[in-house]
Amino acid sequence: MAQGRAARKPDAVAGIVGDWARERPELDTSPLEVLARLHRSYLQYQSRMTARLDEHGLSVAGFDVLTALRRAGAPYRLTAGQLAASGLVSSAGVTLRLDRLEKDGLLVRERDAEDRRVVYSRLTDAGLRKVDEVFSAHLENERRMLGGLSPAEHRQLGRLLSKLERSIVDSDDAPAQPAETG
Repeated sequence: MAQGRAARKPDAVAGIVGDWARERPELDTSPLEVLARLHRSYLQYQSRMTARLDEHGLSVAGFDVLTALRRAGAPYRLTAGQLAASGLVSSAGVTLRLDRLEKDGLLVRERDAEDRRVVYSRLTDAGLRKVDEVFSAHLENERRMLGGLSPAEHRQLGRLLSKLERSIVDSDDAPAQPAETG
């Protein structure tokens, strides 16, 4: 029933688009139809994800590190540089996250036996149990958030978001398009 009410009532973006149509009718505000909704959806997602991770005593940043180590496979270890390259943040930012996770007993740092300059971060047994538990709960939370979509819509949206990401990245190389005037 909640879906029915949401479908009948215009969302906040529709109101914003309507306001701009009234105030600046010569502008094409159609990008807002997608990107403003994407942004608002992301904020809702981020809030719900953060709340669930907080319940497990983890930050989003810490969860990112733990999942990167888990995805690396046994022995579940990576260097700070490898963690940064996996899309997290700078090596310095990773180091701050590692300090906290090490303090919490979820990982240990180990020097490479052959090159003492190389330091690995490795999940402890407690860290492995924690990431496995939290990641399962995380996926269930995401399933709930996607509950309003059919499986076909879910797949279609995934494909479209992949295409959108490529379009955004490729836009850096595209010449700016002049605004349409009416």
